[in-house]
Order: sequence, then structure tokens, then C-alpha cells
Amino acid sequence: MTANDHRHAPEPFEIHEDARTEETVVMAEDETGADNLTSAVDAGAAEHDVLANEDGEEATVDMQGTEELDGTIGDAEEVREEIDFDQEEEHEEEGGHGKDNDEDEDEDADADNDDDDDDDDDDDESSDDDQVESSVQADMDKLQGDFPGFRDKYRLIKRIGEGTFSTVFKAEDIHYNRYDNSWDLQDGPSKWTPPPLRKRPHAASQPLRRRPRYVAIKKIYVTSSPARILNELELLHDLRQCPSVCPLITAFRHTDQVVAILPYFRHGDFRTYFRDMTIPDIAIYLRSLFTALSSVHASKILHRDIKPTNFLYDPASQHGVLVDFGLAEREGSDCRPCLCHEPREVRKLRQANSVWAQSTAASQPGYPKSDTRPSRRANRAGTRGFRAPEVLFKCTEQTTAIDIWSVGVILLTILSKRFPFFNSADDVEAMIEIATIFGSKRMKAAGLLHGCVFETNIPTVGQQGFSMEKIILWSTCRTDDKPLTADEKLAVRFLERCMELDPSRRITADQALEHDFLRAADLPGRELGDDDEMDMLET
Repeated sequence: MTANDHRHAPEPFEIHEDARTEETVVMAEDETGADNLTSAVDAGAAEHDVLANEDGEEATVDMQGTEELDGTIGDAEEVREEIDFDQEEEHEEEGGHGKDNDEDEDEDADADNDDDDDDDDDDDESSDDDQVESSVQADMDKLQGDFPGFRDKYRLIKRIGEGTFSTVFKAEDIHYNRYDNSWDLQDGPSKWTPPPLRKRPHAASQPLRRRPRYVAIKKIYVTSSPARILNELELLHDLRQCPSVCPLITAFRHTDQVVAILPYFRHGDFRTYFRDMTIPDIAIYLRSLFTALSSVHASKILHRDIKPTNFLYDPASQHGVLVDFGLAEREGSDCRPCLCHEPREVRKLRQANSVWAQSTAASQPGYPKSDTRPSRRANRAGTRGFRAPEVLFKCTEQTTAIDIWSVGVILLTILSKRFPFFNSADDVEAMIEIATIFGSKRMKAAGLLHGCVFETNIPTVGQQGFSMEKIILWSTCRTDDKPLTADEKLAVRFLERCMELDPSRRITADQALEHDFLRAADLPGRELGDDDEMDMLET
């Protein structure tokens, strides 16, 4: 059974038409100039050496797996026979692809299979296979066994992620070229054009090799709510045209097993590069993230789980993709009125008549021994350390501002070079961690916005808290003789806008993209000035 399948097989022979036409032209040129071909073949050994020196790889010119002629053949007729033989094989392959296009309309999850860049791909795949643990291999075998025909479509390589509700595997898409792959953000639609025949010395025995194309296969656990699964797939489908957001290729199920097929994006491990990011690097990183959030928030969708592992960023290409919408929801889908959205006069009146105000007027502060008030219920989904104060205070009318706070935590992590920055075990500890930075006075005011009271007698939690500049200086072990640079101070001001305790005063994604800190990332070739040597935030 297929859901949200928007991959369509192309017309027969569409994929190979240009390649086939080009090769026919090449053959015609060679047949009309047999003398030229013979002289070129006679010089095959010398050309072979030159090519080996230029490309660093003997007898290999085309790194995309195109078939080449052997430079040691001395007879033009044998060469032409070999070309005809290769062309017949290619025609047979094309016919097979065209035939399969009409046979299977329910190919639910195909995504990557093209020309091979070099021989290292096979080495990487074999090393991946060797490193798979027995338990992971058992899970992969079970996944392949649960879905009929799965092995014919995908080749599982390794597990790349595991969470509360799902597991993600990296896999090779065997039938990538059978479908419309306009979703592919990394490789746009392009036609392959073979090089001239004279640059293809190659042994006829070598088979046609293609670069494997990869997808991410997300297996959703059966313990997940069906409504949650449907919600995630619908949101991914609605956001498929948004920039920097991972699109949904397709999804299918068998009995109670549900699988989503997503593109696989090259990315680095956040822990390996965040300490070395310069201020311009940070701006580019955040601009890519806020570009994704701008599109998501424009659709009135809360991601709810913004964190480094859910933003797949490639430092080499300086591009990232937002993934994992398992906790996402539409704004206002499940909410009740909260004081934070009421006028200030209404909040003051409600606070004056609250149980807290009455207990404060008494000699001994406290709470009723037999409290008959119903407990407050609110969505608290998210990752510990990245949840906004309104989530901890159980705000019943949460907005997209909770995602902005999470981005602020990421920025604080990068600037302080400490990951994770917040490491609480529960909501109470999370509030204390935030209060340690912002102070109990501001934290108490933030609680009253949502009809909650924040009280603490911990002596290390001061009334005023600390500035973000001091937090960063302490975290990076910098002294007064190494103050923050102008670029760093601009980043700190941007951080303060992202981590406002009052969600109504917090910066939005669109406003963030217009901030001076992120607009600097638009300047091509921007270089650090002489006074910006501290942008690396030395540890």
C-alpha cells in the first residue's frame, strides 16, 4: 500500500536518449575517419601513459564509469567490432529500463543510482558492511524480511540514527533512474554526455559501473500512534517544496510496519566541527537553518525538536537540511488560551486573585494542602536542554517561538564551545539551569506570563543572573585581556534576541534573516578584518 507517492517513471528511453544519440554520432565520425582512428590506436600506449600521469589512475579517463577502448589494440576493424558490441549491450540495458517503467507503478521508495565517481565508493561500502554490528544487522535483516520485495529495491548499508519513535538506515536505491528525481536537492536534473571516443581507452572486459545513490529509510516503530505517523507524513508532504527542508520521497506500509523514504544528505557530525567554526561560519550555518524555519513557520507549523542532530549541515558545501518532523504539529491544533496572550491588565487581575497571591499575603508562604484545582496539561514534547521556558511552564498556547529558542541554544553552544550546554534530567532542573543564567527575578516574571510561580531557595541562583558576554567569556576561559570582538558582540546581541524569556518579544525567523548578523553571511567573499582574529573564540 502506498501513501504520498509522487515519484513517477519517465517516458521510455528518456533517460538514455541523449547518451545513445551522442554515441551514434561518435561512431559515425570514427567510421568516416578510419585512418585517424588507426593512428590514434597505434599511439595508444603513449596516450595511455599521458592519461595515467594526468589523472593519477592508469587507463581511466572518465570517472563516471563510461566504457572505454583498450589502448593496446592495433587494428581499427577490431576496435569498431568492440564498439558495436558495447553499443548492443547498452541498447539492451536501455530496453530493460524502459520495460520496467511500465511494469511497476507501485515502486514506493526509489532514490539514488548514477555514475560512479571513483573506486573509493566501493571501498567505503565494503567498510560500512564490515562495521555493522550483529544487532544492527539483525534489525536490517528483519526490516528486509518484513516488506515483500524490499531487497529488490534497496540495499541496506548501516544504521545512521535511532530515536524514541523510529530508526533510520542508510541504503542504496537500486532503481534510482526509473523515477522522476526532481526532489534531489544535491544533484539537480542533468543529462550525462559521454566524452569523445578517443579519450576512452578501456578494456572491453570491464563492466559498466554506476555511482550508487543513497536514501535514508526511516522505520517508524509500531508503538507510535497512528495519528502521529499520519501527521508526520502529511507535514513532510506539505513542506516538500520548502528550501532547506528534507522532502518526503514516498512512504509505504505492510501490515503494521510503516516506512518513510527520505533523501540521504551528506553532512558532518556537529561535535567534530562546532568548536572550529568562525563567526562567518556561524552566520552561514544559522542562515541556512533560519531559511528552513522561515518556510516551516510560514506554513504555521511548529517543528518542536530543533537541535544539531536534526539539522544536517555539510561544512564543505555550507548547506544544511532540516529533518525529523516526528514531533511537529500545526500551530493552534491543540491549545487553550494562556495568559501570555492576554493584555497586561488582564494578567495583573488574574494574578491578584490567584492562590499564590493569597498565600503570599499570609505569614507563611506555601501551597494548599488539598489543592482541588485541575492539573495543567500542555504539550511538552522536545529534547531536554533545547526546550523553551514556555514549554517548561506548560504554556497551553505555544507558538513557533519555541523553535527560535532552540536555535538560540545551538548558537550558545557554538559560542561557548560546550555541548550540550544545558544538561538537565527533568523540567525542574531545566528551569534552574535557565534561572542561573537569567536570574530568579526574570525567571519569576516569565512564569507569571503563563500563570505559574517560580520560587527557589538555591543560593547559587542569583536575582540578576549574568550577561551572555560573561557566560561566553567564562565558558571559553578567556580573560579581560581578550575581550569579545565586534563580530562576536554582534553574535551575542543576536543570541539575546533568540533567547528572550518572553516569547512575544523573541525574534522571528523572518526577522532573523534580516538581522545584521545573518545578513553578513550574504556578502560574497567576506573576510575577517585585522581585528577579527578572535572570531575563532579561542579556548
